[in-house]
Amino acid sequence: MHLAHLRLRDFRNYARLDADFSPGFHLLLGDNAQGKTNILEAIYLIATLRSFRGVGGAQMIRRGQSAYFVGGVVVGRGEHEVKLYWSARERKLSLDGRPVRKLTDYLGVARAVVFCTEDLQLVKGPARSRRRFLDLLLSQTVPAYLALRQRYALALRSRNSLLKQPAPDAVALDGFSRELVSAGESLIRLRAELVRKFSPLATLACQRISNQDEELRLEYRPSVREDFGVELAQSRAQERLYRTTVVGPHRDELQLLLNDCPAAQFGSEGQKRTVAIGLKLGQAEYLTGFHGAPPVLLIDDIMGELDAKRRAGFLPLLELARQSRGQVFMTATEENWPRELGGNLQRWGVREGTLQSQA
Repeated sequence: MHLAHLRLRDFRNYARLDADFSPGFHLLLGDNAQGKTNILEAIYLIATLRSFRGVGGAQMIRRGQSAYFVGGVVVGRGEHEVKLYWSARERKLSLDGRPVRKLTDYLGVARAVVFCTEDLQLVKGPARSRRRFLDLLLSQTVPAYLALRQRYALALRSRNSLLKQPAPDAVALDGFSRELVSAGESLIRLRAELVRKFSPLATLACQRISNQDEELRLEYRPSVREDFGVELAQSRAQERLYRTTVVGPHRDELQLLLNDCPAAQFGSEGQKRTVAIGLKLGQAEYLTGFHGAPPVLLIDDIMGELDAKRRAGFLPLLELARQSRGQVFMTATEENWPRELGGNLQRWGVREGTLQSQA
């Protein structure tokens, strides 16, 4: 899978951009605040319909404009044209010239994994960040998962809306409770299965990056301990007090243990960075094994933050991408990529919202 063409209009600091990309390694070189990360963000947006920076559409519009456009041609088992338009009043998403009605019909056309400074939130941030990580990976590998997640979210919103009323309708509340339990039990099962399969990959990746110095272990800790329906019924007193649903997979936790201690509390900054990269390497390897081809890898200026030993931990994944004609985009302010890739790079200069190929 690779991105063959990228088109931007009024996206971040790009007024206009049209660029063709071949499979292989692409190095985006330039000073800070020139637009390198914005290109990675646009590619990730095509793959996931969200920004890895955690911002909304308004923040991605070029200053002084009212809308942005991101388009691309993705080549995988077939060739697909993607178009995204966003403004405060209108949002459009089309695939091969046809409007996308359901996200389940779109997600999977492009797959991407990003490595960036925001990844530290996987370790240091709230449980929501880690749940989102699991949900994205499941959405990329289980076709029915997104619809299931949306079912649960709708039931949860409806149920919470009722709980905020002075005297909730008991019949309606029971109906939403049944829907919540039905969807929630499936979510818990799929998350548990994913963690069981994914955990060894993340553990090995972390060991590879740290040269066997650090042992990462993942533990899935669902909010529901045994029977969701029973525990939901038993929580009614708390629900009346807090006026919200207090038990369910929306409160699950993915515990990250480094040498058997919680990484967020006991890991150094370097160790937290190692854990975050290990999770992302595991994600890329899991997707590669599941789909038979690597996702597009987006590496945002993190090579300079790692010593030579930790940078070398990337090499197996990068070598796999090279052998399978995958695609990697790396940003840097100087040429600090692993030396082993030196002869295989397509260099691009990025300056003030312009992109130029360099010989």
